[in-house]
Amino acid sequence: MALNFFNQFESPSFMWIPLMALALTLPWILLPNPTLRWANNRTLTVQNWTIGRFVHQLMSPLNMAGHKWALLLTSLMAFIVTLNLLGLLPYTFTPTTQLSLNLGLAVPLWLATIIIGLLNQPTHALGHLLPEGTPTLLIPALIVIETISLFIRPLALGVRLTANLTAGHLLIQLIATATFVLFPLMPVVAVLTGVLLFLLSLLEVAVAVIQAYVFILLISLYLQENL
Repeated sequence: MALNFFNQFESPSFMWIPLMALALTLPWILLPNPTLRWANNRTLTVQNWTIGRFVHQLMSPLNMAGHKWALLLTSLMAFIVTLNLLGLLPYTFTPTTQLSLNLGLAVPLWLATIIIGLLNQPTHALGHLLPEGTPTLLIPALIVIETISLFIRPLALGVRLTANLTAGHLLIQLIATATFVLFPLMPVVAVLTGVLLFLLSLLEVAVAVIQAYVFILLISLYLQENL
């Protein structure tokens, strides 16, 4: 029984064909496309307002050079949010519970910020490895510590997103299983467990959005340090 709880995180396949590509493509199909009309419908209006507020919030701390990343970061935010939310539906698969996918998103973006910093301002970028006013005896140790913390950033990005979504999905499945098991034995307890399951599902929706925002926000902070 315990092993069955983790089957939801296995990459699905149909006739030995992995369905990961379908899971990654489906969110783009569901998003409404912009039109050339003077007045948009309510869905497009809400989408445009949300994207506008997100871009303003994300790009305000960055200088003009960082505004070139607005399209990439906004698209990635919409992509991750949609993947996280679709994974909460029954009989679906959440690709962002796979550490390999999250690292595949985090490592190239983190590496791009590092390369930008080394190309534009190498002295300032390398200066992060040694804080000003460090005692001479602590210089080798601090350089090693700061280097490790620099290279652990993409791992922390991927693990944070994976761990939060995996924990939420496991908790929902555990409570749902307990609700079905307790219903014929203790109906009152099962009803209370069902209410808890509903509240937890609402919380997981918020977690899906917040974790996607935190993922993009941290990348923008890494970009801010290297611009």
